[in-house]
Amino acid sequence: MKIGPLCGALLATTSITPVASAATSPRFMAEANALLATEAHESGRAAYSPGQGVYFPPSDHVFIESALAVNFTYRHATVTLPIFRGVSPLAGDQYYIVTEASDFDVARRMGINYAPKLSDAIGSPGVQDVTMVDGIIHFKSSVDFAHTYKVVPSLPPNYFPPKVADPRGVADAGWSPIVVLPSGLVLNTQIVDNGSGEDVRVESIDIPHRMVTLSIVDGGQGGKEYFYHLVMDASAVLPSVLEKGIYTPLLAKIPAFGKSFPQDDSALLGFSPVLNGRTDEGSGQDQGFSTDLANDIDPINVFPYGPENDDNATTNNYSPLWDAHVSMWTAAAFKAGKVHRILSIDDQKKLIQEGYLTSAYISPPGPGNPLVGGLRPSDIIIDCPVVAHPDLPPQ
Repeated sequence: MKIGPLCGALLATTSITPVASAATSPRFMAEANALLATEAHESGRAAYSPGQGVYFPPSDHVFIESALAVNFTYRHATVTLPIFRGVSPLAGDQYYIVTEASDFDVARRMGINYAPKLSDAIGSPGVQDVTMVDGIIHFKSSVDFAHTYKVVPSLPPNYFPPKVADPRGVADAGWSPIVVLPSGLVLNTQIVDNGSGEDVRVESIDIPHRMVTLSIVDGGQGGKEYFYHLVMDASAVLPSVLEKGIYTPLLAKIPAFGKSFPQDDSALLGFSPVLNGRTDEGSGQDQGFSTDLANDIDPINVFPYGPENDDNATTNNYSPLWDAHVSMWTAAAFKAGKVHRILSIDDQKKLIQEGYLTSAYISPPGPGNPLVGGLRPSDIIIDCPVVAHPDLPPQ
């Protein structure tokens, strides 16, 4: 487990930002400080502040700087994060994590990812408007963790779709992890524990000291594996089971499927799971829903890019709300022996141009998204905060 002493200063960084971010509202920062002060009071641990977090080596590329620990054990990776207490009229105390903020200075203050695109969700029916009293968020809804997680694959060689797919966490009709505070600040908050139980990704939790260890998921980005992200919510049942997230149908009402560029009025960012990749575990080439079902391992989805937490430009295009554009290997790819683990959008685009990869049959008809090579959106949103992208040898 990678965990280090508290460090006294941040590493010096510079960046060129062609478009400046909007000035932080004093109300945004007041709300962030209230959350942190209450968390510190209830946990007995000093709240995160820039330069006072756990030290991680630069080669770990940890994006969420408020993390308390990371563990990059292959296929058993975890992250330990601070938890906050909120309340819900439906289910009492709600223990949750915070991973993204729509405001640059708030994100830096809290040690979380900066995701300005989240502001494009404001006013949509897919968010949850909340109030806050004395550093305690008052949610309008909640999540039921009393269900039994179960998945039963179909027969080989395809395994997909599963015969049975039951998520553990099922959100109430009004629950969304994308919350809008009274100031207009947007946070990505995910419940990990409440009176009904705990999230399926919880490895361990310490309520008195306000910390939780969660399993994180491998992915590919920029030609490298280990693009570790935390799946917490999905807008449809099947991905909530395959990705081990909370079934949160309200997410599907956040705009806009197939729209991924900064100029779009969209809080979403396209990425690509693979439907029918190889299932030979240990080959270094297995990937997709099929190997997820066959071997109970990470599907290794393909991402365009990760957080740019030092870039305060309004054109910063990162979002944790990943808009699935599921790909599928063609018969020609199998015949030519071209099926392999895809680790970059550039490789994906080339395979599409060559006729070896196409939109999966589960994606409805409609226009393609040029960000991901013209694949059609699958009308599925998965809330996946990116945690880290360490430099590690391939496996």
